[in-house]
Amino acid sequence: MNGFDPGRPAESEYDRYYQPIIALVPDEPILWALEEQRHEFMGFLGSLDKATADYRYGPEKWSVKEVLGHVVDTERIFGARALCFARGEQKPLPPFEQDEYVRSAGFDRRSLSSLSSEFEAIRRSTECLFDGFDEEQWGRGGVANEANMTVRAVAYIVAGHAAHHLAVIRERYLGG
Repeated sequence: MNGFDPGRPAESEYDRYYQPIIALVPDEPILWALEEQRHEFMGFLGSLDKATADYRYGPEKWSVKEVLGHVVDTERIFGARALCFARGEQKPLPPFEQDEYVRSAGFDRRSLSSLSSEFEAIRRSTECLFDGFDEEQWGRGGVANEANMTVRAVAYIVAGHAAHHLAVIRERYLGG
């Protein structure tokens, strides 16, 4: 890691919708938090069996594999947003409809091992992307889904989003 810590984003750097997600990120350097979270996720995913990976806690709810696929898709999209903002993109970036993405992805046809490997690869890529930003780039911003946000806020949204879904899996899918 390059050692630069951009600090937590100010509330003015993101839409208030993201505040509960950003609040889930511990008070430590974000690059360290992303790496530690990758290790936590991989250990957790390695403990799941096929029946658990395919489990849905309700008729219209996503399976654990679909939740994981959603985390991967979202991390890809937010990584692209961070890249665009860091490089100075001025055009607003489009939203994405998470339910449509999950419906059309076919995550349940894939193995948990495949999805876990993809998560690890995407997270390592995200870590490298953010590690390459300098102080100025961390503070750059843009518009996505009709909301202003900075690169710094995007990093915290990525980590908070993954933390949120890991907690959801533990609570609603595993009862713990």
